[in-house]
Amino acid sequence: MQYEISLPADYDMQIIRQRVATKGHLMDDFPGLGLKAFLIRERGVHASPVNQYAPFYLWRTAEGMAAFLRSPGFAGLAADFGRPPVQHWLGVGFRPGPARDLTPRTATRRTEPLPADADPAQAVSRALAELPDGPGLHSAAVALDPRRWELLRFALWEHGAPDDETRYEVLHLSHPELTALGQG
Repeated sequence: MQYEISLPADYDMQIIRQRVATKGHLMDDFPGLGLKAFLIRERGVHASPVNQYAPFYLWRTAEGMAAFLRSPGFAGLAADFGRPPVQHWLGVGFRPGPARDLTPRTATRRTEPLPADADPAQAVSRALAELPDGPGLHSAAVALDPRRWELLRFALWEHGAPDDETRYEVLHLSHPELTALGQG
């Protein structure tokens, strides 16, 4: 799950940094949450055209996701920035990396539309086989949006993130049920 809150070009991103510094820990034990990466993009940094707050979640349970969307935390975000559209996908694979015990500093996200004649099962199998695994990788996931027939690849990096994907800075990582996320 992810929502992206695009902010004005001259927005002081220190406001978001302070918000995460004071409230991020509130998700550190949220039931049903595999991980929440508190992500930002800053205009002009790593070729980002926008200032954006864009948290990314891997939920272990649908009940946890539903509880979060009804929570005071999400209500507060909606009160401050407007209720954002929430993108959500079907998680189809997760892999912890060799740097899973380190603090990730960067996240990458890439989406790939599936052609109408593509076999979704083969596309998912290929994406799972291509999950990154190497020095600096904290964890990686593949998800599928069957409404738009789109694959999503998401990874957290302690260092060494690829430059050809959308990059985010990780301000905080909550991971109360990370070890319970299914692999494969």
